[in-house]
Amino acid sequence: MFSAGEASGDKHAAAVFRAMRERLPGLCGIGMGGQAMREAGIELRVDASEMGVIGLGDVLRQYGTLKRTLGTMQQAVCTERPDLLVCVDYKEFNLKLARHAKACGIRVLFYVSPQVWAWRPGRVKTYGEAIDMMAVIFPFETAFYEAHAIPVRYVGHPLAGRVQASAPRDALMREFGLSTERPVIGLLPGSRKAEVQRLLPVMLESAALLVRERPGLQFILPQAATIGDDLLHPLLEASPVAVRVVSERSHDVLACCDAAMVASGTATLEVALMGVPMAILYKVSPLTYALLRPLIRIPNIGLANIVAGRRIVEEFVQGAATPKAVSREIGRILDEPAHATRIRRDLAEVREKLGPGGGVERMAELACGMLDGA
Repeated sequence: MFSAGEASGDKHAAAVFRAMRERLPGLCGIGMGGQAMREAGIELRVDASEMGVIGLGDVLRQYGTLKRTLGTMQQAVCTERPDLLVCVDYKEFNLKLARHAKACGIRVLFYVSPQVWAWRPGRVKTYGEAIDMMAVIFPFETAFYEAHAIPVRYVGHPLAGRVQASAPRDALMREFGLSTERPVIGLLPGSRKAEVQRLLPVMLESAALLVRERPGLQFILPQAATIGDDLLHPLLEASPVAVRVVSERSHDVLACCDAAMVASGTATLEVALMGVPMAILYKVSPLTYALLRPLIRIPNIGLANIVAGRRIVEEFVQGAATPKAVSREIGRILDEPAHATRIRRDLAEVREKLGPGGGVERMAELACGMLDGA
């Protein structure tokens, strides 16, 4: 059984299941996820397309849905008794599900470590009690869990070695109707509804400010499978800036970009691996931010900066995420070649730190080993 509540986790789970089936052709998969998991052959007990929440306010608004969904998954654990539960990110929900599975005698493998090393480190003991193995995707995470005597295995980042465009840049530019003579800015507002609602308006206003001084700019947005037209199109139609929308295909979109505005999260690593200079945006409800800010133990929140170990791309967090500030940074990337070159060099360092790839395969080997009782 796989449990993934967001678009990135859906893709990671699908990739791992495919790799597991190469080793165990008769393997059956069930769980919670989205389109990628369904296409990989996993039978969904819960469609997670409505499950992407961020911050306390969003959790409260969807509390009823989250509680019902958790109940459905807990019942599936008890009645279908999978040989292994693989929890993919989606921290608090999956922690509750993992506890339930452990109580039912089901082995639990947690994939994509909750960032307890970044905030609320006291939670690490709670996770240790709920799981049988933590599969981490960053090298520095291993020592943290080992220090707390929690079984841990470094498998590597699932994106490493897998982020690449499907065709040359010129061909993609033609396909997307973009001119090769004018700069292209990517808008990546996230895969959760709340993220898009908060961040896309800021990105569009930033785009409008940029266009005033640079009329030839082009904008493109890869639409996540979890974001419907009913949410996206009204926001785009209210903007004076024309934005080309492409269904998913984020890597192909990024191959066309000279710069990007990106929601903090896994997408920042995809952008880093594609070598595109970016501005990272993060915005939650004021209440959520007031509660979380004192608990954060690291200076940067963007994964690209965390992996680098320093601030290599600018972060615009909460009140600092203004159109004026974001457009100023994107303008610098476009207008100052030395600035853009420095960012690309530092992003190459991130790519090197994430390693050559093979993370999905190592994760599949670990999961198969747990199925065999290893």
